[in-house]
Amino acid sequence: MRKLRHYIPLLAFFLLSKIYAQEVPQPVIELDEFIQKLAATQQEDANYEDLYEAILQFYLNPLDINKADAGELRSLYVLSEIQIQSLLQHRTKYGNLLSLYELQSVENFDQETIKNLLPFVRIIQKLQSNDIKGIYRRATDHFFVIRAEQTLEKARGYTDSIFLGSPQKIYARYRLQHPKDFSLGFIMEKDQGEPNLADYTTFHFQLQNKGKLRNMILGDYQLQFGQGLILSGGYAAGKGGEPIYTTRRSDLGIRPHNSVLEGGFLRGAAASYDFGQIQLTGFASYTKRDASLNTSVEEREDVFSSILIAGLHRTEAEIAKKGVLPEQNYGLNAKFRLNGGHIGFTVLNTTFGNQIERNPREYALHEFKGTQNIVAGPNFSYSWQNFNFFGEAARSSSGGIGAVGGFVASLSPQLEWALNLRNYDRDFHSFYANAFGEASRNINEKGMYTGLKYSPKRGITFSAFYDKYKFPWLRYLVDAPSDGDDYLLRFTLKPTKKWIFYTQYHRERKQRNSPNNETTTDYLTDSYRQNLLAHFETGLGKNFKSQTRLQYNSFLYYGLTRSNGFALIQDIEGAVGQLQLKTRIALFKTDDYNSRIYAYENDVLYTVSFPAYFGTGTRLYLVSRYSVNRNIDLWFRIARTSLLNTETISSGYNEIEAPHRSDLKLQIRYKF
Repeated sequence: MRKLRHYIPLLAFFLLSKIYAQEVPQPVIELDEFIQKLAATQQEDANYEDLYEAILQFYLNPLDINKADAGELRSLYVLSEIQIQSLLQHRTKYGNLLSLYELQSVENFDQETIKNLLPFVRIIQKLQSNDIKGIYRRATDHFFVIRAEQTLEKARGYTDSIFLGSPQKIYARYRLQHPKDFSLGFIMEKDQGEPNLADYTTFHFQLQNKGKLRNMILGDYQLQFGQGLILSGGYAAGKGGEPIYTTRRSDLGIRPHNSVLEGGFLRGAAASYDFGQIQLTGFASYTKRDASLNTSVEEREDVFSSILIAGLHRTEAEIAKKGVLPEQNYGLNAKFRLNGGHIGFTVLNTTFGNQIERNPREYALHEFKGTQNIVAGPNFSYSWQNFNFFGEAARSSSGGIGAVGGFVASLSPQLEWALNLRNYDRDFHSFYANAFGEASRNINEKGMYTGLKYSPKRGITFSAFYDKYKFPWLRYLVDAPSDGDDYLLRFTLKPTKKWIFYTQYHRERKQRNSPNNETTTDYLTDSYRQNLLAHFETGLGKNFKSQTRLQYNSFLYYGLTRSNGFALIQDIEGAVGQLQLKTRIALFKTDDYNSRIYAYENDVLYTVSFPAYFGTGTRLYLVSRYSVNRNIDLWFRIARTSLLNTETISSGYNEIEAPHRSDLKLQIRYKF
């Protein structure tokens, strides 16, 4: 019987008159569900914009299931290590898959796995053309998007004439591409209050798989090699509801920069060439960064204290900081492929046009100073049986060392285990790093993480992680070496396609200065943050589904009363003909900002929304998508937050003198 199932795909093949690359229609991906799983423990400094964009690009540029190596398959965050090895062994034993239906015959693959994988893979029967001519005719994704949004209530920045621009936010995006072949695109954006219609622009032209040229980009790009300790392209989910796959980074190489994040990307040229088992990637970049002057250095106006990434240029003060710091980067990555993995080496040289020196604070004593930083080091990834070992180490010009490594293992088809160890010196400086860690930067941290996932039977999953970390030097608002830990427990039940239930508990402990501590001291106290949620999703008839979430947060700090937060969130989504609808009503009550609740919200395509609910009130929104014809899609979103027991919303220049805020958004996409 086991042998018989291998002939099922062949039978399907002969019943078809012809097999194309897309004999199985590419399913519409549920990006909302994907991100909520990866980012189940939301933090305000997390980069969800790049995470969303990266997942979207995997969908728009699916892997060739017959050519994808283990590293590319791992980058999808879908397959376990035992499933990856099973697929590679299937290809070795039986040859290329003739149809995506053949995935049903791959050992250790079940229907749920195949469903999650299908949006990201396809079978490409025809090799990509080496001729760069005829690009327009070969395009499979060709579209233009324009979006406008506005907050109806006026913030203080407008009423006091502080913001120089209009209250509309404008976004435009163009893309022409053929997966694994070429890509051409640009994005223009104006934030609310900015006077320049094209305040932010990004552009790229990409060629792939042209003889020995594996990948080349002119324009704006990101790089991700090894574990992201030197160069990380933004696709990093961190700790969350997926405790195994997110502990490691994938060696993705060169990627176009397609997000509206106005920092963390390179501008210039990058190219990867294959020379047998060796792949070389060279890159060069020059751009100008936003930066703040160091006012503590007297009689000097060419010393900067920090690089800014918010990208807001609404006031005269913000505009004065725009593009004032020249930055030049160049470097090289070499990767040698092995049976079962690779070893690599990366070097990055960053030179600033002006001196960088942090303001004199004791916690900033070991921060970068100067105009040049070189960071270099090796990385590796190796698979043995159902274990994948990975690691990277690097040294910066300061002499500081950073290192991260571990493994992901499938101990059985039901049990997975991950271990991650990290050590980032207090004087390790790597400006484009985003390796695994607790802090937002890879500096001044030591830690050990372990994660487990157990699926005793179909539709039931237990997952958990525990992370213990230390900060050997001082930090902002922490005037002594400190430590902390956090853990997460999650239970998921999905007995049918129609409904899913999961509950999750997350607890975090961190040390910080004692309350009302006015002088530098070595006395620290623990703070505790807890998060408990229950989520239930079920189908409503054929075209609608309901999602109900109950969430509780608490924050406890020495000498202070516990701060509590509650939220009850009800979502309904579905379709009527060509009209798709997603709506929410949320009731929330938090004692203060410390017990705020982060809640993922559905939004228009190419946009991610993770606002924080705090105070007492309601949150309502409606998102609609209407397909006018095969070329034109329209999106409309309206959202409103209403608060009780207050007369204003937000603070500073964004303060609204009303207990409510209403946001409108309209988007049009034209597919050529």
